[in-house]
Formats: sequence, structure tokens, C-alpha cells
Amino acid sequence: MRLIVMGQQAFGKDVLAKLLDTGTDEVVAVYCEPDKEGKPIDPIKEFALEKGLPVEQPANFDAEETLETLKGYNADLMVMAFVNVFVPEAARDTPTHGSICFHPSLLPLHRGPSAVNWPIIMGSKKSGFSWFYPSDGLDEGDSLMQWECEIGPDDTVIDLYFKKIYPVAVDSVLEVVDLYRKGNPPRIVANEDEATYERRCTTKHSRIDWNKPVQQVYDLIRGTNPSPGAWTTFNGETIGVFDCALVPGDGISSRVREITDEGFAVQCIGGRVLVKRVRPKDGGKVGAAEWAASVGLKAGDEFGV
Repeated sequence: MRLIVMGQQAFGKDVLAKLLDTGTDEVVAVYCEPDKEGKPIDPIKEFALEKGLPVEQPANFDAEETLETLKGYNADLMVMAFVNVFVPEAARDTPTHGSICFHPSLLPLHRGPSAVNWPIIMGSKKSGFSWFYPSDGLDEGDSLMQWECEIGPDDTVIDLYFKKIYPVAVDSVLEVVDLYRKGNPPRIVANEDEATYERRCTTKHSRIDWNKPVQQVYDLIRGTNPSPGAWTTFNGETIGVFDCALVPGDGISSRVREITDEGFAVQCIGGRVLVKRVRPKDGGKVGAAEWAASVGLKAGDEFGV
């Protein structure tokens, strides 16, 4: 099959590499976002150029010239891996078999740009990924295939995405293309009654309220680790909070209860969060115990004020 690969960053590059490694199909072009001033070249563009592949970077897909260029590649399928730009129907339907798109959730759950963060923040026990038939709606459309995995009780975004979803998703592109090659690819009809949409998770959402139940606090921290990063304040200064653990204990919420070589434990409702790694304002990540010593943190001190 003649393929167009559309994507960005490491995932797009690795999907492209997987398809090229097999040699079964011909990648006729690579599409990615326009270059951004002051930022390094996107990995997928760099890799595509190394392989001698045509690279297209249209600002949008509404221009007639853009559509004509797309048609000129006579593609059978467009594989959309990690795409942030809107691709209208006229462009999606240009290849003979249309387009298929990747999303890191079990659609129709967690439509939107932070689909790995929110399931962890919400305390979900499972996640996964979908390859779906895109429409003009955000992450809307029936799925071609889905893969499910457990969200462990201590999983962060790194654990869920990079260690579980990412490697399987890259390999799965071969199965996706093979389903088209065999003809009549399956459709898993989306149950819109189960659909959810969450906006991009930013620092506006990741401020810690130490006066909430301890599981909610812990889920927020691990669901924003490493990005956008949970945060709190101490003596008016912003402190990023990263690697943590749940520990038992009671007392007045938001107060430091214990400081050890591992870090410091902050009381929440129903338990404590042992903070192991932090990022001071205008600094890099450091061990929580080291930071605590540098600012003279002591039991009874309060966060979030």
C-alpha cells in the first residue's frame, strides 16, 4: 500500500520508522506541522529527510494547492500519528481508503489533548489507545481497533504512556495497515453515552489542595508527573511536586508531619503524601529532603498558604 504518514515528535517518528523497517508498504510522503521559529526541527521531519522522503508542512489543509499536492501522491491510506492540526474531510478522504488516526485513550473516553493525564487524575483503573476513523469533531468517530491496559496504583504519566501505551502503539501500526490491506477493516461503534471530553491539563488544574482526601491529592500529583507538574506554595514561593508515595498517618491537613531522608510527609484528609522530589521556583528538580534542609522545613510547617 502507498502510505502518507502524518505526525510529529518522537511518536510520529517511531511510527514512520516502524513502517519503513518492514518494507511491506511504500511511504510516499510525510506530513508534519510547520517549523516553529527558535525551536529545533521536529524529529519526524528530520528522520524523513534522512530517509529521502518528501516532507510537506502546510499551515492548514483548506488551500486548494495543499489539497492538490496531497492528491498528487496517489496514496491508499493516510496514517495520522499524534496530530495537533485540524485536517478537514476533503483532505482526510483524499487517499483511496481515507485516513486513520491514533489517540491515547479508550475512545470515546477522554477525548481531548491530555488523554493520558486525566484518567490518572480521576483515579481510573484502566486506559489504553485507539486507532479511529476521524471526523470533523475532536477525537470523534468509530474505532478500528483498541488496546487496553491497567493503570497501576502508583503509575505516573511516564509509566502509563511511555512504558505501557507507547511501545505497543508503535507496533500496532503494522496491524492497522494490515487490516486495510485485507479489506473491509472493522468498525467499533462509539457509544456516545459514555463519551467524555477534557480540556488540556495545565498548571491551572495542577495546584495541590492538601485539604482534600489523600487519594485525590496523590492521583493529581502522579497524573501531572512529569507534565504539567503538580505544584504548591511554601512561604509564598511556588514549589513543583513530583515523585511521591502514599503513607499512613493523621493530623491537621496541609501541614508537614515528618521529615526523613526520603523526603517530607504532608498531611491530607485520611492519610499523608510523602514528597520525594520537588522543583523550587527558577530551579531544577532536587530531592525533597535536600530542599527541605535548604529552607529549614520542619514538622508543623504548612503548605498552600
